[in-house]
Amino acid sequence: MIDRGHGDPIVIIPGIQGRWEWMKPAIDALARRTRVITFSLADEPSAQAHFDERAGFRSYVDQVRDALDESRVDRATICGVSYGGLIAAAFAATYPSRVSSLVLVSAIPPSWKPDERVSFFLRAPWLLSPLFCAGSVRLYPEIAAANDTWWRGAIGACSSGIRALTHMFHPGRMARRVEMLTSARIAETVARVTVPVLVVTGEESLERVVPPRLTREYLSIWPHAQSATLARTGHLGLVTRPEDFATLITSPWQTSSERSQARQAR
Repeated sequence: MIDRGHGDPIVIIPGIQGRWEWMKPAIDALARRTRVITFSLADEPSAQAHFDERAGFRSYVDQVRDALDESRVDRATICGVSYGGLIAAAFAATYPSRVSSLVLVSAIPPSWKPDERVSFFLRAPWLLSPLFCAGSVRLYPEIAAANDTWWRGAIGACSSGIRALTHMFHPGRMARRVEMLTSARIAETVARVTVPVLVVTGEESLERVVPPRLTREYLSIWPHAQSATLARTGHLGLVTRPEDFATLITSPWQTSSERSQARQAR
């Protein structure tokens, strides 16, 4: 588990690849502003965490609780990225007293189902992993847009590639994480979340992984939630524009959300 910085704690939950290291630029930026806690998902060997095959997706939810306990934190902002957004939402519904606010970044919603591309890779995750890696080229326009010059874009793409290769994803575990969602029944629980919520997406034209319209489904589930778009980003905003990302989620957006909730309660 990674625990860095000082201030109001934020827990960052990684996406479906499961490795916290892929988010390192964002973790570094946040640690300069506040206290940030993160980890790899429980079934990653490097996480050294408990994963119960029978509990499935619930193990990830309980991992967040265990991270708070280990860090001696009663309540924190819980931030989930992509697949991790669904974990964060489920945690907020299951352990509401441990959540001061919720941030969902390019998150898949409870209604999410594998599209044609994802279903193709699920047929043979290991065999098709070279094609999956080659398909990452489609993310380059986003990386280029986040940088001021083409050569900075190229450097950014190389840095992301090196992080991915150094902390390699496991195709089998990624496929299993998708399959877990069929029995997780998350939609039945998330509607009861009442804490302040910020839903963050990238720009429609640059997002190549989770369309912003899907992430914004959370705004229908929680009318009190706020939304924000991280300019010049798609799915990788916390990596390509980490300083802007950190500024956004540590800004006092919770205050206005709490005021909105108070007005609704009256």
